[in-house]
Amino acid sequence: MYIIGENIHIISEKVKEALTKRDAEFFMDLAVKQVEAGAKCVDINLGPRKKDYAEVWTWIIKAIEQVVDVPLSIDTTNVDGMEAALQAVTKAQPILNSMSAEPDRLEKVPLLAKKYGAKVIALTLRPEGIPIEADARVNIAIESLIPRMEEVGLPMENLIIDPLVLTVSGCQQYCPHLIETVRTLQYAWDPAPTISVGLSNVSNAVPNENRPLINRVYLAMLMGVGLQMMIANPFDEDQNNVIKWIEAKDTSTPLARVYNKIAERIENSDEPQPEDFDMSDPSQAAIWKTTQILLNKVIYADGYLNN
Repeated sequence: MYIIGENIHIISEKVKEALTKRDAEFFMDLAVKQVEAGAKCVDINLGPRKKDYAEVWTWIIKAIEQVVDVPLSIDTTNVDGMEAALQAVTKAQPILNSMSAEPDRLEKVPLLAKKYGAKVIALTLRPEGIPIEADARVNIAIESLIPRMEEVGLPMENLIIDPLVLTVSGCQQYCPHLIETVRTLQYAWDPAPTISVGLSNVSNAVPNENRPLINRVYLAMLMGVGLQMMIANPFDEDQNNVIKWIEAKDTSTPLARVYNKIAERIENSDEPQPEDFDMSDPSQAAIWKTTQILLNKVIYADGYLNN
Protein backbone atom coordinates (compact mmCIF):
# COMPACT_ATOMS: atom_id res chain seq x y z
CA MET A 1 0.00 0.00 0.00
CA TYR A 2 1.33 3.38 -1.04
CA ILE A 3 0.35 5.79 1.74
CA ILE A 4 0.26 9.52 1.10
CA GLY A 5 0.56 11.02 4.58
CA GLU A 6 -2.41 13.27 5.32
CA ASN A 7 -1.28 14.99 8.51
CA ILE A 8 -0.15 18.37 7.18
CA HIS A 9 -3.65 19.71 6.70
CA ILE A 10 -4.99 23.20 7.27
CA ILE A 11 -7.99 21.89 9.22
CA SER A 12 -5.59 21.04 12.06
CA GLU A 13 -5.31 23.83 14.62
CA LYS A 14 -1.65 22.93 15.18
CA VAL A 15 -0.95 23.22 11.47
CA LYS A 16 -2.75 26.57 11.31
CA GLU A 17 -0.74 27.88 14.25
CA ALA A 18 2.57 26.64 12.88
CA LEU A 19 1.80 28.16 9.50
CA THR A 20 0.95 31.52 11.05
CA LYS A 21 4.22 31.48 12.99
CA ARG A 22 6.19 30.12 10.00
CA ASP A 23 7.41 27.36 12.29
CA ALA A 24 9.51 25.37 9.83
CA GLU A 25 10.65 22.92 12.53
CA PHE A 26 7.04 21.84 13.11
CA PHE A 27 6.50 20.94 9.47
CA MET A 28 9.91 19.34 9.07
CA ASP A 29 9.35 17.17 12.14
CA LEU A 30 5.85 16.15 11.04
CA ALA A 31 7.05 15.24 7.56
CA VAL A 32 9.92 13.12 8.92
CA LYS A 33 7.67 11.30 11.40
CA GLN A 34 5.13 10.45 8.68
CA VAL A 35 7.84 9.01 6.45
CA GLU A 36 9.29 7.04 9.37
CA ALA A 37 5.79 5.65 10.03
CA GLY A 38 5.53 4.38 6.47
CA ALA A 39 4.28 7.26 4.30
CA LYS A 40 5.77 7.12 0.81
CA CYS A 41 4.58 10.63 -0.05
CA VAL A 42 3.65 13.66 2.07
CA ASP A 43 0.49 15.62 1.29
CA ILE A 44 0.60 19.34 2.02
CA ASN A 45 -2.83 20.95 2.27
CA LEU A 46 -2.61 24.66 3.05
CA GLY A 47 -5.98 25.71 1.67
CA PRO A 48 -6.39 28.21 -1.21
CA ARG A 49 -3.92 30.81 0.19
CA LYS A 50 -5.17 33.37 -2.33
CA LYS A 51 -3.06 36.26 -1.05
CA ASP A 52 0.24 34.77 0.11
CA TYR A 53 0.39 31.55 -1.92
CA ALA A 54 3.70 32.34 -3.64
CA GLU A 55 5.59 33.00 -0.42
CA VAL A 56 3.95 30.26 1.64
CA TRP A 57 4.25 27.41 -0.86
CA THR A 58 7.85 28.24 -1.67
CA TRP A 59 8.72 28.43 2.02
CA ILE A 60 7.11 25.15 3.05
CA ILE A 61 8.37 23.12 0.08
CA LYS A 62 11.94 24.26 0.74
CA ALA A 63 11.61 23.46 4.45
CA ILE A 64 10.20 19.95 3.99
CA GLU A 65 12.63 19.03 1.22
CA GLN A 66 15.48 19.69 3.64
CA VAL A 67 14.50 16.63 5.66
CA VAL A 68 12.69 14.13 3.39
CA ASP A 69 13.32 12.79 -0.11
CA VAL A 70 9.84 11.37 -0.82
CA PRO A 71 7.40 12.95 -3.29
CA LEU A 72 5.29 15.86 -2.07
CA SER A 73 1.59 16.13 -2.86
CA ILE A 74 0.59 19.76 -3.47
CA ASP A 75 -2.97 19.86 -2.20
CA THR A 76 -4.76 23.10 -3.07
CA THR A 77 -7.56 24.52 -5.18
CA ASN A 78 -5.35 27.48 -6.13
CA VAL A 79 -3.73 26.73 -9.50
CA ASP A 80 -1.29 29.63 -9.04
CA GLY A 81 -0.34 28.12 -5.68
CA MET A 82 0.29 24.80 -7.40
CA GLU A 83 2.71 26.44 -9.80
CA ALA A 84 4.53 28.29 -7.02
CA ALA A 85 5.01 24.97 -5.21
CA LEU A 86 6.12 23.18 -8.38
CA GLN A 87 8.73 25.85 -9.02
CA ALA A 88 10.16 25.21 -5.55
CA VAL A 89 10.36 21.40 -5.83
CA THR A 90 13.87 20.09 -6.42
CA LYS A 91 13.69 16.41 -5.36
CA ALA A 92 11.15 13.68 -6.12
CA GLN A 93 8.41 13.88 -8.75
CA PRO A 94 5.56 15.86 -7.15
CA ILE A 95 1.83 15.16 -7.25
CA LEU A 96 -0.81 17.81 -7.98
CA ASN A 97 -3.86 17.27 -5.79
CA SER A 98 -6.13 17.77 -7.61
CA MET A 99 -7.95 18.23 -10.90
CA SER A 100 -11.50 17.21 -11.83
CA ALA A 101 -13.90 17.27 -14.77
CA GLU A 102 -14.84 20.84 -13.89
CA PRO A 103 -13.87 22.86 -16.98
CA ASP A 104 -11.41 25.32 -15.43
CA ARG A 105 -9.46 22.68 -13.51
CA LEU A 106 -9.59 20.22 -16.39
CA GLU A 107 -8.08 22.88 -18.60
CA LYS A 108 -5.33 24.23 -16.33
CA VAL A 109 -4.04 21.50 -14.01
CA PRO A 110 -2.90 18.99 -16.68
CA LEU A 111 -0.97 21.77 -18.42
CA LEU A 112 0.89 22.46 -15.17
CA ALA A 113 1.62 18.77 -14.73
CA LYS A 114 2.97 18.59 -18.26
CA LYS A 115 5.11 21.70 -17.80
CA TYR A 116 6.74 20.50 -14.58
CA GLY A 117 6.62 16.71 -15.04
CA ALA A 118 4.24 16.16 -12.13
CA LYS A 119 1.69 13.46 -11.45
CA VAL A 120 -1.98 14.43 -11.10
CA ILE A 121 -4.73 13.22 -8.79
CA ALA A 122 -7.96 13.52 -10.78
CA LEU A 123 -11.33 13.47 -9.03
CA THR A 124 -14.43 11.89 -10.54
CA LEU A 125 -16.24 15.17 -10.02
CA ARG A 126 -18.17 17.12 -12.65
CA PRO A 127 -19.70 20.63 -12.40
CA GLU A 128 -23.06 19.34 -11.19
CA GLY A 129 -21.46 17.28 -8.42
CA ILE A 130 -20.50 13.69 -7.60
CA PRO A 131 -22.66 10.93 -9.08
CA ILE A 132 -23.67 8.09 -6.81
CA GLU A 133 -23.43 5.20 -9.26
CA ALA A 134 -20.12 3.47 -9.95
CA ASP A 135 -20.68 3.48 -13.72
CA ALA A 136 -21.21 7.24 -13.75
CA ARG A 137 -17.97 7.85 -11.88
CA VAL A 138 -16.08 5.52 -14.19
CA ASN A 139 -17.55 7.38 -17.17
CA ILE A 140 -16.15 10.66 -15.89
CA ALA A 141 -12.72 9.06 -15.89
CA ILE A 142 -12.92 7.54 -19.36
CA GLU A 143 -14.82 10.36 -21.04
CA SER A 144 -13.13 13.41 -19.48
CA LEU A 145 -10.13 12.81 -17.23
CA ILE A 146 -8.14 10.25 -19.22
CA PRO A 147 -8.76 11.87 -22.63
CA ARG A 148 -7.57 15.21 -21.29
CA MET A 149 -4.34 13.65 -20.04
CA GLU A 150 -3.78 12.09 -23.44
CA GLU A 151 -4.58 15.37 -25.18
CA VAL A 152 -1.80 17.21 -23.35
CA GLY A 153 0.63 14.31 -23.71
CA LEU A 154 0.84 13.16 -20.10
CA PRO A 155 1.72 9.46 -19.73
CA MET A 156 -0.84 7.26 -18.01
CA GLU A 157 1.59 6.48 -15.19
CA ASN A 158 1.28 10.14 -14.18
CA LEU A 159 -2.49 9.91 -13.69
CA ILE A 160 -4.04 8.95 -10.36
CA ILE A 161 -7.85 8.65 -10.29
CA ASP A 162 -9.61 9.47 -7.02
CA PRO A 163 -13.24 8.27 -7.16
CA LEU A 164 -14.09 10.29 -4.04
CA VAL A 165 -14.83 8.69 -0.70
CA LEU A 166 -17.69 10.42 1.09
CA THR A 167 -18.75 10.11 4.68
CA VAL A 168 -20.93 7.28 5.89
CA SER A 169 -22.65 9.93 8.01
CA GLY A 170 -24.95 11.64 5.55
CA CYS A 171 -23.75 10.00 2.30
CA GLN A 172 -24.08 6.36 3.30
CA GLN A 173 -25.45 5.29 -0.08
CA TYR A 174 -22.18 6.31 -1.73
CA CYS A 175 -20.04 3.85 0.24
CA PRO A 176 -20.78 0.60 -1.64
CA HIS A 177 -20.75 2.41 -5.00
CA LEU A 178 -17.24 3.68 -4.27
CA ILE A 179 -16.07 0.09 -3.75
CA GLU A 180 -17.42 -0.91 -7.14
CA THR A 181 -15.89 2.17 -8.76
CA VAL A 182 -12.45 1.14 -7.51
CA ARG A 183 -13.04 -2.38 -8.81
CA THR A 184 -14.18 -1.24 -12.26
CA LEU A 185 -11.63 1.52 -12.87
CA GLN A 186 -8.85 -1.04 -13.00
CA TYR A 187 -10.38 -2.50 -16.17
CA ALA A 188 -11.69 0.69 -17.77
CA TRP A 189 -8.53 1.61 -19.67
CA ASP A 190 -5.35 -0.03 -20.89
CA PRO A 191 -2.97 0.71 -19.32
CA ALA A 192 -5.01 1.26 -16.18
CA PRO A 193 -4.55 4.46 -14.21
CA THR A 194 -3.47 4.31 -10.59
CA ILE A 195 -6.38 4.61 -8.15
CA SER A 196 -6.20 6.43 -4.83
CA VAL A 197 -8.74 7.43 -2.18
CA GLY A 198 -8.88 9.75 0.78
CA LEU A 199 -9.60 6.98 3.28
CA SER A 200 -10.49 9.03 6.35
CA ASN A 201 -13.19 10.92 4.45
CA VAL A 202 -15.47 7.94 5.06
CA SER A 203 -15.56 8.76 8.77
CA ASN A 204 -15.83 12.55 8.58
CA ALA A 205 -18.55 13.89 10.89
CA VAL A 206 -18.47 10.65 12.89
CA PRO A 207 -17.64 10.67 16.64
CA ASN A 208 -13.86 10.50 17.03
CA GLU A 209 -13.93 7.23 18.96
CA ASN A 210 -15.56 5.43 16.01
CA ARG A 211 -13.51 6.91 13.17
CA PRO A 212 -10.51 4.54 13.18
CA LEU A 213 -12.71 1.42 13.13
CA ILE A 214 -14.79 2.69 10.21
CA ASN A 215 -11.62 3.61 8.33
CA ARG A 216 -10.08 0.16 8.90
CA VAL A 217 -13.11 -1.82 7.82
CA TYR A 218 -13.55 0.28 4.69
CA LEU A 219 -9.85 -0.15 3.97
CA ALA A 220 -10.21 -3.94 4.08
CA MET A 221 -13.11 -3.73 1.64
CA LEU A 222 -11.19 -1.47 -0.73
CA MET A 223 -8.09 -3.66 -0.57
CA GLY A 224 -10.35 -6.53 -1.55
CA VAL A 225 -11.05 -4.79 -4.86
CA GLY A 226 -7.40 -3.95 -5.45
CA LEU A 227 -6.75 -0.55 -3.89
CA GLN A 228 -3.00 0.09 -3.67
CA MET A 229 -2.77 3.82 -2.87
CA MET A 230 -4.49 6.12 -0.38
CA ILE A 231 -4.21 9.41 1.43
CA ALA A 232 -4.34 8.36 5.06
CA ASN A 233 -2.85 8.69 8.53
CA PRO A 234 0.42 6.72 8.63
CA PHE A 235 0.46 6.92 12.45
CA ASP A 236 -2.58 4.61 12.78
CA GLU A 237 -0.89 1.38 13.84
CA ASP A 238 -4.10 -0.65 13.77
CA GLN A 239 -4.71 0.49 10.20
CA ASN A 240 -1.16 -0.47 9.29
CA ASN A 241 -1.73 -3.91 10.79
CA VAL A 242 -4.78 -4.40 8.56
CA ILE A 243 -2.63 -3.54 5.55
CA LYS A 244 0.06 -6.02 6.58
CA TRP A 245 -2.43 -8.80 7.31
CA ILE A 246 -4.22 -8.49 3.98
CA GLU A 247 -1.10 -8.00 1.87
CA ALA A 248 0.55 -11.06 3.47
CA LYS A 249 -2.72 -13.03 3.71
CA ASP A 250 -1.83 -13.47 7.37
CA THR A 251 -4.62 -15.24 9.24
CA SER A 252 -2.63 -16.09 12.35
CA THR A 253 -4.87 -14.14 14.76
CA PRO A 254 -8.67 -13.76 15.04
CA LEU A 255 -8.63 -10.13 13.89
CA ALA A 256 -6.28 -10.92 11.02
CA ARG A 257 -8.66 -13.67 9.89
CA VAL A 258 -11.67 -11.36 10.07
CA TYR A 259 -10.10 -8.56 8.04
CA ASN A 260 -8.82 -11.02 5.45
CA LYS A 261 -12.29 -12.56 5.21
CA ILE A 262 -13.84 -9.14 4.61
CA ALA A 263 -11.34 -8.46 1.81
CA GLU A 264 -11.94 -11.92 0.33
CA ARG A 265 -15.73 -11.57 0.37
CA ILE A 266 -15.64 -8.16 -1.31
CA GLU A 267 -13.06 -9.35 -3.86
CA ASN A 268 -15.51 -12.09 -4.88
CA SER A 269 -18.43 -9.61 -5.16
CA ASP A 270 -19.88 -11.17 -2.03
CA GLU A 271 -20.81 -9.67 1.34
CA PRO A 272 -19.46 -10.48 4.80
CA GLN A 273 -21.67 -12.99 6.60
CA PRO A 274 -22.42 -13.35 10.33
CA GLU A 275 -20.66 -16.71 10.41
CA ASP A 276 -17.40 -14.95 9.45
CA PHE A 277 -17.34 -13.38 12.92
CA ASP A 278 -17.18 -14.55 16.51
CA MET A 279 -19.98 -12.38 17.86
CA SER A 280 -18.96 -13.20 21.45
CA ASP A 281 -15.82 -11.14 20.82
CA PRO A 282 -16.76 -7.46 21.17
CA SER A 283 -14.09 -6.40 18.68
CA GLN A 284 -15.37 -8.75 16.00
CA ALA A 285 -18.99 -7.82 16.71
CA ALA A 286 -18.09 -4.15 16.22
CA ILE A 287 -16.39 -4.95 12.92
CA TRP A 288 -19.49 -6.84 11.75
CA LYS A 289 -21.75 -3.90 12.60
CA THR A 290 -19.39 -1.60 10.73
CA THR A 291 -19.54 -3.72 7.59
CA GLN A 292 -23.31 -3.36 7.64
CA ILE A 293 -23.34 0.43 7.72
CA LEU A 294 -20.62 0.67 5.04
CA LEU A 295 -22.59 -1.63 2.74
CA ASN A 296 -25.73 0.44 3.41
CA LYS A 297 -27.54 -2.53 4.95
CA VAL A 298 -28.23 -0.76 8.26
CA ILE A 299 -28.93 2.96 8.52
CA TYR A 300 -25.98 4.78 10.07
CA ALA A 301 -26.39 6.44 13.48
CA ASP A 302 -23.65 7.73 15.75
CA GLY A 303 -24.51 5.05 18.31
CA TYR A 304 -24.64 2.21 15.79
CA LEU A 305 -22.20 0.09 17.81
CA ASN A 306 -24.63 0.06 20.75
CA ASN A 307 -27.55 -1.24 18.71
